[in-house]
Amino acid sequence: MKNFTFFTPTRAQELTKTRVGEVKMGEKLAFVNHFDDLANRPEEFIIIGIPEDIGVRANYGKAGTAAAWEAFLKAFLNIQVNPYNTTKNCLILGEILTKGSMQDAEKTNDPKELGEIVSFNDTTVTQVVQKIIEANKTPIVIGGGHNNAYGIIRGVALGLDQPINVLNIDAHTDLRNTDYRHSGNGFSFASKEGYLDRYAIFGLHQNYTPDYIFEAIKANKQQNYVCYEEIMHLTALDKLVKFKKTADFVRNQFGLEIDCDAVANFASSAATPTGFDMRELRSFVNLAKKQKTHYLHICEAIPDENGQVGKALSYLVSDFIRDE
Repeated sequence: MKNFTFFTPTRAQELTKTRVGEVKMGEKLAFVNHFDDLANRPEEFIIIGIPEDIGVRANYGKAGTAAAWEAFLKAFLNIQVNPYNTTKNCLILGEILTKGSMQDAEKTNDPKELGEIVSFNDTTVTQVVQKIIEANKTPIVIGGGHNNAYGIIRGVALGLDQPINVLNIDAHTDLRNTDYRHSGNGFSFASKEGYLDRYAIFGLHQNYTPDYIFEAIKANKQQNYVCYEEIMHLTALDKLVKFKKTADFVRNQFGLEIDCDAVANFASSAATPTGFDMRELRSFVNLAKKQKTHYLHICEAIPDENGQVGKALSYLVSDFIRDE
């Protein structure tokens, strides 16, 4: 595929810090160099990256999400292989090639022109995710902006030949108008085009959701939300109960979206001083994976200098793929 590059042993070696007497994830990974090889692999979870921030900029957000994929790799490949962590159930497939698109995006500040570039990348995201689904695997996607949710949903729906449900842990709905593509309307487009059936937002912030979106959700029986303000005072257990009820709404069969904007004081494209903490988020992931989860998408993270963002993303992925 023209706009995709496969992960290689050489790249894994470059990012893995070896130590005598220890074994890191990067030392034990298997590799493929063709999509047709996936169906014959035993690994269930297939990890891909989308290093871009074009959709974020088209939505007037803070750039920097393009670096999250590299930060994740540096952390994830250096997880210790032990009785709790194994490469037997995961494979890093590779990444969407975005260098040309990112260079094109640097030439303009016009949101609609940026949106055209986002639409171009949507096609590749859809094709890659569809191939993973058709191989009967579970995609794990590290963004990038939340614009990529549209391509992922479309790819899963095409691979399954049916619309899918989505549970989105997010401070925002990303149901903005479908005037042009950006990080704030991936779910609008997916719903409009028939790829998204039931959709639930968990942890929505009341201060940053337009009235027209609240009204649209209330009028749509296929959509639901739980505001962060409604659950912020609850115990951790009661929050999990609310999360499970949200999972019930999407029929306990859904794609799991995690927007890092939902986490308090997390470096992201729309960082917030209030929201979930990482302990709560990890608990949500562990509950979600007990359902039928079509995919995991983590987005909107902007890496910091001390590597904490990359570690946070790697914790969420390792939690998701870990056997109980």
